[in-house]
Amino acid sequence: MEQRLSMVTLGVADVAASRRFYEALGWQAVKFDSTDVCFFRMGGVVLGLYGRAALADDAGVTNETCGFSAVTIAWNGRSEVEVDAALKTAAAAGATIVKPAQKVFWGGYSGYFADPDGHLWEVAFNPFWTIAEDGAVQVPD
Repeated sequence: MEQRLSMVTLGVADVAASRRFYEALGWQAVKFDSTDVCFFRMGGVVLGLYGRAALADDAGVTNETCGFSAVTIAWNGRSEVEVDAALKTAAAAGATIVKPAQKVFWGGYSGYFADPDGHLWEVAFNPFWTIAEDGAVQVPD
């Protein structure tokens, strides 16, 4: 199997409401004629929004909530200023700031927000990584 990530799909309570939230972050959805699913191009990866019950059914699992899912999604900025601005934008769009941005033990700066469905997003600046113009993250060996 080739080492890459193609898509992250979030199970959401209301696809249209979640789409509006992510569009309020300034993101543009792919033009797609469906109210059941929504896609955002994310610099080589696709973020999908799909009804939570339908996603559970598709995977053949139960649609039970259990609080913390042990998964976070991350958005990396090029500076601490970008992190602060991104968290402010997320809060204005309706996110809950779970942890305000702060210096962290590994030498970076990060905070967390939860989207309207509780999906956790880390917003971070990692001074050891470079982010290219196209948003690709360069991780040194």
